Amino acid sequence: MRFVLAKGRLFGPSLEYLRKAGLQLSPPGGRELVSADGKVLLARAFDVPVYVEHGIDVGIAGSDVVEERGSDVLVPLELPFGKCRMSVAMPKERVIEPGEMDGFRIATKYPRIARSYFESLGVDVEIIKLNGSVELSVVTGIADAIVDIVETGSTLRANGLVEVEKIMDVSALLLVNRIAQKVRFEEINDLVKRLRRVRDGS
Repeated sequence: MRFVLAKGRLFGPSLEYLRKAGLQLSPPGGRELVSADGKVLLARAFDVPVYVEHGIDVGIAGSDVVEERGSDVLVPLELPFGKCRMSVAMPKERVIEPGEMDGFRIATKYPRIARSYFESLGVDVEIIKLNGSVELSVVTGIADAIVDIVETGSTLRANGLVEVEKIMDVSALLLVNRIAQKVRFEEINDLVKRLRRVRDGS
């Protein structure tokens, strides 16, 4: 069974969680992206659902990424780490409700989620897709507000922004390839049961 894990903040907790469930996994060393035994792959967070959809057996990714990508994967389990939220934020001196943001420019790494959210409010906004440091877009004036992940809020505060509205809660999810679920049914079912026991402390 092959696992794809996200680089960055989810990597350590994901590996630790799998080990607690009894899996003896060795991560790739140095700058390598695949472990020596070929069982663990490292990918950018946004790419994890894509790898699982197209053939890697199991992955762990944030629900924000899964929602944004819309990949066709099974999600048998929510995991108890990677907790944060996705919110609308804007300069503290110009705060208005999202329902009043008609015509605003919204910068985000999550265009699909942001567009769907504002459409649900009946608000017409321009979405600006960025790949990093979306706070800079408001500081420089190219956007009026942002949609981004908020953990502690310290990055927002450091850039003079405040959270206006929460769009969704975010946590890590276990992802399973649909074909693998059929071909390796017992193996994957056993994995899900073990991970659930770790989560529930039983």
